[in-house]
Amino acid sequence: MTIARRGFLVAAGTLASGLPAPFAVAETAPLLERPIPSTGETVPAIGLGTAGGGYESAGSDEALAPLRETIRTFAAGGGRVIDTASTYGDAERAIGRITSELAPAPPMFLATKVDAAGRASGNEQIEQSFHDLRTSRIDLIAVHNLRDTATQLATLRELKRAGRIRYVGVTTSYESQHAALAELMRRETLDFVQIDFALDNRDAAERILPLAQERGMAVMINLPLGRGRLFRAVRGKPLPDWAAAFDCHSWAQFFLKYILSFTVVTCAIPGMSKPEHVTDNLAAARGRLPDEATRRRMETYIDGV
Repeated sequence: MTIARRGFLVAAGTLASGLPAPFAVAETAPLLERPIPSTGETVPAIGLGTAGGGYESAGSDEALAPLRETIRTFAAGGGRVIDTASTYGDAERAIGRITSELAPAPPMFLATKVDAAGRASGNEQIEQSFHDLRTSRIDLIAVHNLRDTATQLATLRELKRAGRIRYVGVTTSYESQHAALAELMRRETLDFVQIDFALDNRDAAERILPLAQERGMAVMINLPLGRGRLFRAVRGKPLPDWAAAFDCHSWAQFFLKYILSFTVVTCAIPGMSKPEHVTDNLAAARGRLPDEATRRRMETYIDGV
């Protein structure tokens, strides 16, 4: 998060010290789950991203402490999907250590990425991910930012056949790669695609989401809260009254519920490094979601601020 998110939570009254009644009720409701088309397995529609937020520099016990509490809050709230990458500094090591310490061990869905050129480099990076995540099986490994996709997808499919990984995918967080991603999606059979998509970054809704639905691919959304502009645009502004119609009680939920209103979206993965962010974000996967008309209203609103 690029601005003081806590200020928005205080303004919305969503911190644990003073939850409004609707928010408190929503906190106890089941999390929305969405199916992975290739298997039918369901996962919670809100996951936890680890790019930034301190995960990349969590090499010490002191740095790890707040992240440990964040992951505990996430698991206690029903969260299971954790997305990371070997290129996120200490993130894989932090997640591996924290999840191995949780007792009883929750059934986490661990997703990571390979970002390498060449078979040998890819293999080395993948094996390091197994080591750092402290697991013998990883749920999802995706080729990061379409780097050397042919080579790395071949390796990942071998690992899937061997039972060491469960799902194969590709990722991008750049609109400039959407055309190349679409071409790859038409050519390859993939379990997952991960794409950047937010209320102020809607290209994926036109190009990628319909194709994913057509091709039967799960969709993971990175940067669902945007790159900072969304929170800056609504700074100091109250939620519109009509947001209550879809059980929305904070700006973060407003942005995330917009994403989840697209039924093809399997899971959004906002970066979370504080327990209060976890509580707020998970609530977006509870209660009602905007319908198509409301979604258009949300787009018009945010385009005008």
